[in-house]
This record gives sequence, C-alpha cells and structure tokens, in this order.
Amino acid sequence: MQAIQSDFLAIDRKARARIPFVDVDLRDPQQRICDFNDVVISLDAERAMLEASRCVHCPDPAACVSACPTHNDIPSAMWLIEQGQFLEAARLYRQTSSLPEICGRVCPHEQLCQGSCVRDKRHEHVLTGALEAFVVDYERQVYGTAIPVGIPNGKKVAIVGSGPAGLSCAEQLVQKGYQVTIFEAKPAPGGLLVYGIPNFKLPKEVVSARWEDLVQAGVQFVGNTTIGKDKTIDELFAEGYEAVFVGVGSEIDAPMEVEGEDLPGVYKATEFLIRANVDLDLLPADMPTRPEIGRKVAVIGGGDTASDCLRTALRMGAEQVTCLYRRTEKEMPGGRKDRQLAREEGAQYQFLTQPVKFIANEDGCLAQIECIRMQLGEPDAKGRRRPVPIEGTNFIVEADTAILALGYWPDPVIGDTTPDLKTHKYGLIVTDPATGATSRPGVFAGGDDVTGPDLVVTAMVAGRKAAAGIDRYINN
Repeated sequence: MQAIQSDFLAIDRKARARIPFVDVDLRDPQQRICDFNDVVISLDAERAMLEASRCVHCPDPAACVSACPTHNDIPSAMWLIEQGQFLEAARLYRQTSSLPEICGRVCPHEQLCQGSCVRDKRHEHVLTGALEAFVVDYERQVYGTAIPVGIPNGKKVAIVGSGPAGLSCAEQLVQKGYQVTIFEAKPAPGGLLVYGIPNFKLPKEVVSARWEDLVQAGVQFVGNTTIGKDKTIDELFAEGYEAVFVGVGSEIDAPMEVEGEDLPGVYKATEFLIRANVDLDLLPADMPTRPEIGRKVAVIGGGDTASDCLRTALRMGAEQVTCLYRRTEKEMPGGRKDRQLAREEGAQYQFLTQPVKFIANEDGCLAQIECIRMQLGEPDAKGRRRPVPIEGTNFIVEADTAILALGYWPDPVIGDTTPDLKTHKYGLIVTDPATGATSRPGVFAGGDDVTGPDLVVTAMVAGRKAAAGIDRYINN
C-alpha cells in the first residue's frame, strides 16, 4: 500500500486530534535498575489500535515518511493498525525495512518520524516507533516470520561484519538468490546490536530472532574472524566470493590522552558495555569476565553511549553514578529521552566539567579524578561552542571507577590490508553513497565504517543500498 485509499482522505482530523496523548508505559525506575530487562512495557492490541487512530493522515508527502531514513509508509501502517490489520501493517514495514523489530525500539524517534509529526507541535506525537515494534512482534508471535529466498543463482557474496548494515545487506541478497556468508570478529552475530546496545534498550532475544530468520534463509556465519588480520579481502575473492560488503562499524574508542588513563578502574566504554551486558558464553576471549566497579562511578562523555554506561553502572550496583561533560546539556549529542531515563534511575550530571587527571590510591587503582571548570567560547567548525578551561578552578571528584565514552574511530585494518581501497579520516571507507561501491571493484561498504558513528537505521539503509549495488555489479 503506497498511500491511504481515497475514500479515507476526508477523515475527521479534528476528532482524531482530540484523542488524548498517552506516552508509552515504562517499568518503575526502582524496579528496572534491579535487572537488565526491557524498560518499555509493550503495547497491547487495544492500546495499539487507539494510538494509531490518533494519526491525522497528513497529505502526501507526510512529514513522518520524509523524516524516516527508510521512508516507511507510516500513514498507511497507522490506518492498518487502527483497523486491527496488524499482519498487513507488519508486512508493509518489511517492504522498506530489514530490521523493523529493532528500529522500532532503538531509533531516536523523537528526532525522526515522531519528531516530525504535526502533532508534536503540542508534544502529542503519534507513537510510531512503539507501533512499529508492536506489529512486527505480533507477526512473529502469531504467524511467524520468514525471509523469502530467491532462486539460487550460484553466486557467492561475503559480508564482513554482522551489525545492522551487514544483516540488512544479507537479508536483501538472499532474496535475490545469493549464497551469503557473514564474517564477524566477535563470537556471535549482531555486532553493535548485541555487543554495544544494552539489553534494557534492545533485548537480545529480539536480535536473536531476526538472526534466526537469516539462518533459516541460508545465511552462513563465521565468527571469531577478523578480516584484515586473520584473513584478507583478497583471500575472500580467491575463495570464490564475487563481491564483498564491509560493514564493520566504527568501534575503536577515542582516547582521552590524560595522565592516569591506563589505571585499573578506568574503562573504555566498549569494553565496559560488552563485559557488563553480554551473556558470559558470548564474550570475546579477551573479555572473559564481568567488569569490577566500585561504589562511585564517573562516566565521561555526552552521547548515547554515555547514557548506556550510566544506566548499566546503576544496574551493577553502583551507589553514586555521575556524568562529567565539558559543555552544557544543550550541546550534548545524545538523545534527551535516554538522559531522562538515566536521571529517573538515579544518574547525576555535572556540566562544564573536564577531567584532566586520573589519580591512584596507595594500591595503584583509581581513587579520584582531577577536573577543571569550563566555559563556552566561540563556535567551532560544526557550530558548537568550544569549551574553554577556566584557570584556577581545578577540583576533585571522588571515583573508584571511570568509564570513557568519548566517541569512536574507525579501525584502519581493512583499509591498510586491501590494495586500491580508498579511505580517509583515520580509516573511514570512501564509497558511492547511492550504491555503496568503493574504489576497489567488487568491494562495497556501508554504515559507520563509511559515515563514522551514526544511527542503526542509517546503517541498515546503507546495507540495503549496497545489496542492490552488489546485485547490479555481479550481473553486469
């Protein structure tokens, strides 16, 4: 369904606009910090139909569709849900999205579809994300989900990385008849979805279910294999793969480069989140145990990863968890919703604060963080006001655990080991944005290893585009 049927275009928008807004239900903060389970209480059928009926069905092009990177036909989905046609709505989402059960949960909807809803002017947007998750969950539970498999064409494609870009590329290619093998450095598939996003935001069983769909469609998985170290892209071509898609993300933690950064008790965000959130039997060999944390935890950074670390530390039993950020909250890159949840759960924030030194106790472990107060100066090249130290304002923050959530860099290993593959900005891969094609014939790329850290949904869209590019390349 591409648009609402003509006899529904004259719907009573005023009546729909009078239906009151009720936000998604969340578990009580004091209850949810005791475990790593999902904090969102899923919609039921009655609530879903009522919520969908709040859509006023804007004339084309609807703002929510334009704001969605996948361009899901959200108004038509809302109409189907309102009528109780949940299966049809789920199938509509799957026409344009390879991971609707995941995007419905982790997309920053307040910045995309929901934030563009005309009803958001009064902060009464339609809960498009929760409704997307509801219908695809309903489909799986009631009818089951299967990826249609194309007639085998005898062609092999290798995918490097099993995050959202790689999974989406695979989902598209098997429908075209390709034999697909995914190579992953971690023990299990999922990439960021498993090894980066905590369970309380994205339950692992949701990712596992979608992975099982790919297995049933014939996708093969090779874990614990780092392309560029254990095997090169040239070797993949020598093994008979006619194209390679690189979707390894951008997962090298940016360093802070201050004294004491290597002290016991100071963690990089990636290691901390992996060790704290992933099942022990899925942990990488170099991270075999849970991290040890103290009573007082400081998280340094202002993005979504910082929020994930704050909330994880609270669930691990920390008594005092504080975010240290060098600008004000207005400049924080992370989502406002995640900060609100973190505050509800007990996290504190210190703004205009810059750590300058990590200080050890007599045992050689972290005990204190020396910080300095900041003020905002002139805008930088991106338009954000620069944080400027205020001399003589140094002070001490007590902390026995610190987590550095400062952003991510690409891993340059694939660029360094693949002849004729053009990279820039410390290892990001240069591609044609329309097709994912790189400077090396037969090699395609998409996701954070091309754009730098971005959204799950944009990586998913890149994987789908690259699959279409790969199909054209091989057939031509």
